[in-house]
Amino acid sequence: MRADQVIIEPIVSEKSNILRDSDVKKYTFRVHLDANKHEIMYAIKELFGVMPESCNTMVYSGKPKASHGKGGMNSGRRSSYKKAIVTMKKGDKISALEVL
Repeated sequence: MRADQVIIEPIVSEKSNILRDSDVKKYTFRVHLDANKHEIMYAIKELFGVMPESCNTMVYSGKPKASHGKGGMNSGRRSSYKKAIVTMKKGDKISALEVL
């Protein structure tokens, strides 16, 4: 799997901004469901040029969703996704994500 297929997008939220701005730099990404920790760390190295110290992953299952549209009640599911929290070595940072 290519590096740009492993990392889907950075997750920008209040909690992820707090983790990113702390002394120990932690960045949060939405990643491919089939990617493992080693592939995620390698993709970070390829895309941003810094080697992460560690990677924690978690899988969120899709939740049921109901919408009330023109045609009445529609039901479905949100898609499942995988989230990775990547910890950088002391002094390293991803400068491309610092402006988010």
